[in-house]
Parts: sequence; C-alpha cells; structure tokens
Amino acid sequence: MSENPPRLSMEGAGAVLFDVAGAVFSDALQARIWSLAAGVKALDGVSEAVPGMNNLMVVFDPLAIAPETVEQALLDRWSVGETARIEGRVIEIAVDYGGAGGEDLPDFAARLGLDVEEVVRRHTAPSYSVAAVGAMPGFVYLSGLDPTLATPRRAVPRMRAAVGSVMIGGAQAGIMPVTAPTGWHILGHTDSVLFNPAAEVPVLCRPGDRIRFVARSLTR
Repeated sequence: MSENPPRLSMEGAGAVLFDVAGAVFSDALQARIWSLAAGVKALDGVSEAVPGMNNLMVVFDPLAIAPETVEQALLDRWSVGETARIEGRVIEIAVDYGGAGGEDLPDFAARLGLDVEEVVRRHTAPSYSVAAVGAMPGFVYLSGLDPTLATPRRAVPRMRAAVGSVMIGGAQAGIMPVTAPTGWHILGHTDSVLFNPAAEVPVLCRPGDRIRFVARSLTR
C-alpha cells in the first residue's frame, strides 16, 4: 500500500495534527489511524486523540509532556504499522428519500444523468464505514459511497439543513445530527437520532460501526 509520509503540524500550544491523507480516502490507513489513536492516548499528558479522515488530532498538556515527545511518539507508533480491528455494530438508517426532506434529490439525479430510483438504489447498496465522528456533535463521516454518486458540494451552502438530513458531499455520505448550515446535497431524511445530549451515550455511532441506509419511502 502506497502512502503519503506523515505530516505533523502544531495546532496551538497543546495540540498536534498527524496527517497522512491523500487525494483519495483510504480505509486501510483509517484502521491504522484508529490504532494510533488508542496507543498515543495512553501517554501521560495526552487528554484526547480524535481521529479524522486519515488524520489524527492529539490534544495534550504542554506542561506535562513536550510537543516534541508527542510528535516522536506518533511517528514511532506509525512506523510499526499496527492496524486496529474494531468490531463495530451494524446500524440501519431508514430514509425517506425526496420530497420536502430530500429537496436536492431531483436536481442531483439529473446532474448525474440518472433517475431518482437509480440514485436511491446506488445510495442504499453499500455498507458504509464510520471513519470518524466530528465537525459537530454526532456527525458521521462515512466511507463507502458509490463513486458514481460523488459530487462536489453546492456552490452556495444552504443556511439551514434540518436534523436528520441524509446527504452527499464530495465522495462522502453523511447525516445531519443537528440543524445547521451545510453545502452538502440533501437526498432524504431519517428519524434516527444521532445525537442526544441527555442520553447516557450521547452519540449513536462510533468509529468502526457500519451503516446501511434503507429506503422507507421515495417521493419524486
């Protein structure tokens, strides 16, 4: 497997970003990122190790551990090449495609030269992997999208995307855990709750989980 050499950058005095992302997301590299996160989080002085898409943000106390020590530990652990084996859950997400909750579906399909039924078929066919959770509470970055559905984000972001919006942005699929602005294309809506701050476990999904979208309805 070819890979980019790790890039490290300080993000303030108490955080470092470890980045191996290339032009195309790699599930194999992501499994190594998960392993790296588990290993570096055990270091004294490290408070958080948050996986992103083929990258890792490490937050630490600079009074307890030197930045150079954190960076060297990341490079040393990465060179070992350990891969995490996460036994994630399979989570089904029922989606109502099109209509008021999926307002971009007709134009999205037309742009690709497909009918809406074919877009839904291709969107529901894969088993998606939760590569990372972030950007907003409970937001899942999903790998596994059919590459024929990969579409650049909207030129003009929508200022209000409803919680539960099922979307595509670039080569990724996602679900809005809260109501917020987005430039992603909204294909449908789900009632599944991805983020509940009152719950014992506030987020529905964790890295390594698998998601299957199931079409509950389709409104043209």
